Amino acid sequence: MNESSTLKPRKRPVQKRAIAMVDAILDASARILVERGYAGLNTNAVAQRAGISIGSLYQYFPSKEALLVALQTRHAQDMSGALGSLLAESDTGGLASAVARFVRAAVAAHELDPALHRVLEKELPFFVESSELVGKDVHRHVLALLTKYRREVAQANLELAAWMVMRMTEALVHAAVLDKPAAFGAKEIETAVGGAIMAFLSSPAQQAGNG
Repeated sequence: MNESSTLKPRKRPVQKRAIAMVDAILDASARILVERGYAGLNTNAVAQRAGISIGSLYQYFPSKEALLVALQTRHAQDMSGALGSLLAESDTGGLASAVARFVRAAVAAHELDPALHRVLEKELPFFVESSELVGKDVHRHVLALLTKYRREVAQANLELAAWMVMRMTEALVHAAVLDKPAAFGAKEIETAVGGAIMAFLSSPAQQAGNG
């Protein structure tokens, strides 16, 4: 069995009963990971916590690494869904309002399960598949926002601007939610992040070679 096959689920659940069992497996994996870390995660413990046989678990997940990949993917999908739902809400307040909503959506996405998010980031950064999944969706949302308010965006390259907004938001919100600074309130931080993004979007990019 090669490394790639140990990281992917053996099969995908189709029937409701199977879907419920896989959800129970992943929920059990998440709780064990938060409680014990990656070293304490093993398939026997997960099966016992989920109330199923080890054989049933192995029908879907060949290793604990596959469980971790599945957790990463589900977490990324949950965050993308939270962002999509909040960003889909109607708004007529202009770019600044849209940016504020995006930052709020990013905070809400990170707050879905901060304990799990923290452990996943510490134990093993996003796998390529899950990070690409959420990254493409978020980039699409941000690019749509910047296109909608194009007249208020001073940056010439909207694709690059969307990428910058994503990276700025991820870094700042990640730190604010997972390593909360005691000296600042959540709303204060959100406002500051929004201000930093607006400062970037409203400043024309300098041409290379210009002083």
